[in-house]
Amino acid sequence: MNNIEEKLKEIDTENFIWVIYIGIIILSYYSNYLEKNYFLYHDIKSKQEYRKIIIFIFSVLIIVYFYFLNSSLDDVRNITPNDPRYKNNLIMLSFIGSLLIFISGLIFLYIAFKDENLDVELAFN
Repeated sequence: MNNIEEKLKEIDTENFIWVIYIGIIILSYYSNYLEKNYFLYHDIKSKQEYRKIIIFIFSVLIIVYFYFLNSSLDDVRNITPNDPRYKNNLIMLSFIGSLLIFISGLIFLYIAFKDENLDVELAFN
């Protein structure tokens, strides 16, 4: 019964993360509007606000990505010798994917901090 409660708690957390993603999508749409204003009208205020929003977005994404990385690491720690080989392989692949996404989030956040001229296009998954 405890395993079911844990799974339900994970699902609730993931549902909350979907709400966060919806907020990020809305912020990203608005940041694109600000970026467009900067490029079309050389509006420095739009550029500064765009950069702040992008930094905020990637900061939040780092937290979300860390949650999934930690969850994948828990799965790796719970591998038992009795688990089928394919399950072990899938868990390890999931962990590697989560690690790479977390690293990409760190890289994008670094770029957002350093790219004051908005020369590099940033995207998130």
